[in-house]
Amino acid sequence: MARGTAKTPLRKTLRGKGHQALIQILVEAREKTGMTQRDLAARIKRPHSFVGRMEAGERRVDVIEFIEIARVLGADPKELFGRLVD
Repeated sequence: MARGTAKTPLRKTLRGKGHQALIQILVEAREKTGMTQRDLAARIKRPHSFVGRMEAGERRVDVIEFIEIARVLGADPKELFGRLVD
């Protein structure tokens, strides 16, 4: 199929099942380290509201942010992502 001719449009993912699963994986990884939302925000040099909104499902996480957050949490980004696609 040629690019741009897909018959099924992409669905919005914010607050969808996949997005909720992604957030749950990141929250579990953060809690496993004993870090608070404020600790994580400080480590990634973002405001506390960034982490709070992300974990509340009000903000999407792009791939680069996901990798950065996983590494700050001492987790392997590939392993965490693998949990999402399994």
